[in-house]
Amino acid sequence: MHANPVETPQRTVAQATRDAGLSTRLSGWWARLAGIDPYIILIALLSLFPISPMLQPGFQWDAHDARHSVYFLFEFDRGFQDGYLYPRWQPDFAFGYGYPFFNIYGPLSTYAGEAFHLLGLDFPEAVKAVFALSVTLSGLAMYGFAKQVLGRRARPGEPSRAGLVAAVAYMVIPYRLVDLYVRASLAECSAYALIPLVLWGVWAAIDHPRLANVLGLALAYAALLFTHPLTALLLTLILVFYVALLALARVNDRQPWRRLSRESLLPWLGHLGHVLIPVATGLILGLALSAIFSFPAMTENRFVRLDQWYGGRYAWGGDFVEFFQLFSPRWGFGTSVPGPEDQVSFQLGAVPVILSLLAVFSLFGRRRHHPGPAESASGFSPGRLVAFFAGLTAVVVFLMLGISAPLWDALPLVRLAQFPWRLLTLTVFSMAFLCGAAARSARPREGLVDISTLILVVLLVLGSLPYMRANMSQREVSLAGLMRFQQSADEMTGSTAWVRDIPEWSPLADYYIAGEPVTSKVNFAYLYRQPGRPHARTLELKTQQELVEYSAERPILLTFNTFYYPGWHAYLLDAESGDVLQELPIAVRGELGLMTVRLPAGLGRVLLQFEDTPTRHLGGFVSLVAVGFIAATLLGRAVVRKAPRQRRNRVQP
Repeated sequence: MHANPVETPQRTVAQATRDAGLSTRLSGWWARLAGIDPYIILIALLSLFPISPMLQPGFQWDAHDARHSVYFLFEFDRGFQDGYLYPRWQPDFAFGYGYPFFNIYGPLSTYAGEAFHLLGLDFPEAVKAVFALSVTLSGLAMYGFAKQVLGRRARPGEPSRAGLVAAVAYMVIPYRLVDLYVRASLAECSAYALIPLVLWGVWAAIDHPRLANVLGLALAYAALLFTHPLTALLLTLILVFYVALLALARVNDRQPWRRLSRESLLPWLGHLGHVLIPVATGLILGLALSAIFSFPAMTENRFVRLDQWYGGRYAWGGDFVEFFQLFSPRWGFGTSVPGPEDQVSFQLGAVPVILSLLAVFSLFGRRRHHPGPAESASGFSPGRLVAFFAGLTAVVVFLMLGISAPLWDALPLVRLAQFPWRLLTLTVFSMAFLCGAAARSARPREGLVDISTLILVVLLVLGSLPYMRANMSQREVSLAGLMRFQQSADEMTGSTAWVRDIPEWSPLADYYIAGEPVTSKVNFAYLYRQPGRPHARTLELKTQQELVEYSAERPILLTFNTFYYPGWHAYLLDAESGDVLQELPIAVRGELGLMTVRLPAGLGRVLLQFEDTPTRHLGGFVSLVAVGFIAATLLGRAVVRKAPRQRRNRVQP
């Protein structure tokens, strides 16, 4: 078969055009790949040091919150597998009576664990994967922040020595390792990756108030609220001062406050408001994005027994840090106790302390100057940022010492931290930033990593290397294991506000321990004591609902072995069609606050179902509106940018 002599050249030209286009795309991809900042890859490799204990088989089961993290994911998965995209109610907590844990506790890190579990990892391995990912991402986030705000503006592929040192310090500072291997708090560890992003977003929204920066701030702040509300609360308090200093510096750079007069005061305030609007927009939008969680968490936490969160061993009793403990190399896997005999380390780290002091001392050797083009356009120079984070470190250290007790007594809200030493989370960030600032003053050398930067990185890793260890073991994850854990832990088993007598065991737990499936949560013992020959059987039991068929010769009370909490509803259904006949009022019965409904005589069905309250509906609606606003804004921006390109294409011959 002969080719058409006319068509062959056309096909050849078309093929050549396609090949040229493919070659151009490949060369563009290679150029972008070659332009990747090499320090990003280096940080990812260096993160293998702090996460190396996790590469061992087993799990750190004896760490403080290790079992919590695994069984939080275990219960979350049960609801997710039942089809609930946001499972707020965990049916097996409190020995099977149930608890609305993820209605008041940030679920984002658990969503990440669920993603790894759905990819095939078992529950402990999925939790370990989130721990490891949090370390690497926190280093990369810190690198991006420090690279932008310390010194000269770096090009996208240009490495930053200060950013590298800050990132390594952020991953290996001793208390970061305490959170990983001693406390094993999954949500708190995940929050480390978001703190630099929030601070970076605030800085960028003031320095360059563009849409991308405002949306970046909103997403980072929403993610932090959705991950660990306590860290978000502490950081929000810091943001008040951080935003004020950045905004005032930006305004002062344009209109120095020393030249203010009565005539210029109003324009000066207007300029200040103009600078604050992008930051306020980002933070408010972030709060709106997280409203699906934050609204119920703030308003419905009063419906649980808060004394279980802040009573017993969690009751406020001081537990201040002794000054020598900030520098003691002692390391342990035990708990915090009143007095100086804590079995857990509260050290700041020798190398980070020295580097932080060097960063502070470098401030006194520099002449005061106006920020040039190499510094932040906001006027908030790197030196001022160093002073801010040095002051933050000093304040936090002061608040952890016993001398600050009168201040804690005067501000009871700060007791939400439970223990003053938990403020060490803030020093991890502030001191890591100061370590990067210390590296900034070193003279650069030729090559990928100059010798001074390499020395600092090695010192940071070696200084914390003895603490990169974990006690690994193998245990089975099961409902029986969950019951044993709750019994042995004697803490945070969870009860709602209607529970007067916190249970220490339950009949349901006996089934779990015996390995028998729980197919019903109907309290049959109470049911069969009633006259009228009542009978009931559960047709379907899921994590957030139960369908029961019953028969009785007279009206009866049906009690469920489930704690009452707002959102539970009971419906009387037609026995044949399953249509809803009416909603039944729920009464709370006994010391355990169990749900009870009154059923009419005859044959019928009753559906007990956990639903969203008006507050949860409002939070979901606000989050949906925020997502819609962002989508509409991005779409509108794309359309506006596309129009000039279309006009140019029409003009071209």
